[in-house]
Amino acid sequence: MAAPSPSRGVITVTGVVYALVGLGLAIGGAWLAALGGSLYYVIAGLGILITGILLTARHRAALWVYAAVLIGTLVWAISEIGFDWWPLAARGNVVFPLGLWLLTPWIAGNLDSSDYTTPTNKWAATLPLWTGIVASVIVAAIGLTTTYHEIDGTMATAAAASGPAEQSSDAAQPDEDWRAYGRTQFGQRYSPLRQITPDNAKNLKVAWTFRTGDLPGPNDPIETTFEVTPIKVRDTLYLCSQHQRLFALDAKTGKLRWSFDPQLRDNPTFQHLTCRGVSYHETVLRPDGASPPGDCPRRIFLPVNDGRLIAIDAETGKPCESFADHGTLDLQEGMGIKTAGFYEPTSPPVVSDRIVVVAGAVIDNYSTEEPSGVIRGFDADTGKLVWAWDSGSADENALPSPTHTYTNNSPNSWITVSFDPKLNLVYVPMGVHTPDIWGGDRDELVERYASALVALDVNTGRRVWSYQTVHHDLWDMDLPSQPSLVDLQTKNGVVPALIQPAKTGNLFVLDRRNGELIVPAPERPVPQGAAPGDYVAPTQPFSELTFRPEKNLTGADMWGATIFDQLACRIMFHQMRYEGTFTPPSLQGTIVFPGNLGMFEWGGIAVDPVRQIAIANPIAIPFVSKLLPRGPDNPPAPNAKHPPGSETGVQPMYGAPYGVLLHPFVSPMGLPCKRPPWGFMAGIDLKTMKIAWMRRNGTIRDVAPLPVPIRMGVPSLGGPLTTAGGVAFLTSTQDYYIRAYDIRNGNQLWEHRLPAGGQSTPMSYAVDGVQYVVTAAGGHGSFGTKVGDFVIAYSLPQ
Repeated sequence: MAAPSPSRGVITVTGVVYALVGLGLAIGGAWLAALGGSLYYVIAGLGILITGILLTARHRAALWVYAAVLIGTLVWAISEIGFDWWPLAARGNVVFPLGLWLLTPWIAGNLDSSDYTTPTNKWAATLPLWTGIVASVIVAAIGLTTTYHEIDGTMATAAAASGPAEQSSDAAQPDEDWRAYGRTQFGQRYSPLRQITPDNAKNLKVAWTFRTGDLPGPNDPIETTFEVTPIKVRDTLYLCSQHQRLFALDAKTGKLRWSFDPQLRDNPTFQHLTCRGVSYHETVLRPDGASPPGDCPRRIFLPVNDGRLIAIDAETGKPCESFADHGTLDLQEGMGIKTAGFYEPTSPPVVSDRIVVVAGAVIDNYSTEEPSGVIRGFDADTGKLVWAWDSGSADENALPSPTHTYTNNSPNSWITVSFDPKLNLVYVPMGVHTPDIWGGDRDELVERYASALVALDVNTGRRVWSYQTVHHDLWDMDLPSQPSLVDLQTKNGVVPALIQPAKTGNLFVLDRRNGELIVPAPERPVPQGAAPGDYVAPTQPFSELTFRPEKNLTGADMWGATIFDQLACRIMFHQMRYEGTFTPPSLQGTIVFPGNLGMFEWGGIAVDPVRQIAIANPIAIPFVSKLLPRGPDNPPAPNAKHPPGSETGVQPMYGAPYGVLLHPFVSPMGLPCKRPPWGFMAGIDLKTMKIAWMRRNGTIRDVAPLPVPIRMGVPSLGGPLTTAGGVAFLTSTQDYYIRAYDIRNGNQLWEHRLPAGGQSTPMSYAVDGVQYVVTAAGGHGSFGTKVGDFVIAYSLPQ
């Protein structure tokens, strides 16, 4: 008897593999169908299973059955998502190669041919499958050349030189400087420099590199981040690192002039180790004629995460002896709870001619007894408390005393505020009453200003107006970024406006004099049905200038690297609660989209006040919020040990009926379950309040198993910079690049590889007629990017 042909063994193994693939899809598909999802996976799985059985029998009908599977997959995929390449790839990257393998000589050439006595008949048996393969190639080609999710437009922008004078909170600041977190305290992140243009940006080169030597250590929490935006005053650059070490650099060469170490008293239970920047102040003659203190006429204010604010001489790097206690102000003073790491000033304060306004982050979702989110104004020269605004107190401006502390758990503000010196108002973007995901015990006082924008008199702390962007916030949809102030040119004349990005993707545009809406934000009904003991506000404001999704997510929006993890994402999607934006947290698990990370984060937007445009970098990553009833593994009160410092995973919410599990909505392979893109660059025409262009931004080079720079559009954490030269910059994507863009259409002009993650916002200044762009590259713990200690300056060749 003749020995079996080697091809028979290949066919048999192939048949077994196909049968197992089909069986897995069919079982998973049945699970999905039972949840109300697509029937495709059951049908396709059975088809592949039958193909495998026919292959083991060497029956040529296997080719016909699989052709039906392949063609059916194409029809189903196009009907669900059109010709969008990445969702097509997830649906076909297993089905297509399996079909191609069946046409190889080892398979098609060795199946039973007893019914096909001529070559023509043998060819006819493979024709349907070849038809499916060719059709798949055509569909793939169309998908690769079709742009989805982008806006291909152009902003009609006149040259900056022809516009009105720059709007600024500091009219005396030279164009060459960048003296505040957003360059000015208007928070515009706009440089009036114009040496770098769309024509020459491609020639940018590294001018200098400085390394801080400050890297995450074994005692640090997960959320250890290098998010700093330096400031530049005269010929010196000032910046802080992860452990709040302060550095003064020569702005031309990047050489160290001096440094200061505050000796941060940290531990792993801190939720953050972050310093987004420092503030600058020059003392002036007081209106009453009194002279300011003699030391430190030029000073840097350094926020320290253990609850201190330090004033440092900008010339020498020494503490200012006349400020507070030998230069150090204790921000825990007046707090009812003083646990280390529970109150952390992570962003630079705002400084008027005499008041430094201080806010801070409060630990998220730990308990119902946490420090106050009080906003305070201190004398910028002496550190003496001038006023307090406590959002959770019946007397909002009550000062601490032996019988009174600030209100525990009152909503806080963790990002930099903005300041208009003409109106004498500071604009405070507020957070929520903690725990963020549970509101059953909140009273009317702590609800008033949660997730609201509040205008305070800078000299007295008195509230002038407020606007709430989320009612009874159960999603941590606080206001995450500094408001941008801009005088808008409207048909009714120039209006002093304010643009506040929100995590929801909304951009709220208000008259900064009185808080009245300039762009409508009508109240709309939202999903109801909170967990027992809580409630949901019946309506929420939806701004008409927004990046929020136009349509709710569906099973068709689920994605994965293969059809298998895409199927897993669809199963998870149908297992959880989701009825659109503001679906309340639930015991079964709720999909939160826009997610807890937000479509906008602390980087905010960049506003060109001359051209009347804005540049934004919205992201789109859904999260999961699942309430956890109390039990043995979820006690109602804290133990002696505090939780590890993290904003994802199990959050205890001690004192509430539930804990909560928070995490991005990802597949078993760790990829986002929502189809790409996940990150964009966008241009907004402020004259029309329309999105003029939007581009997928960033590649998967540093998150994929292979370093392939495919431009899918990845999340970013940081903000943009825009310039009078017509060029915008961004460094905050998950891949390690700084990029330059043409503000007219969003086209990428230039990029440069960074040595670590660039989760920061760049800035620009000039020295001796040379324009520099500077960014920090040090990574971000919870964002998963490579850590480092780099500060890099770029300029054109001289």
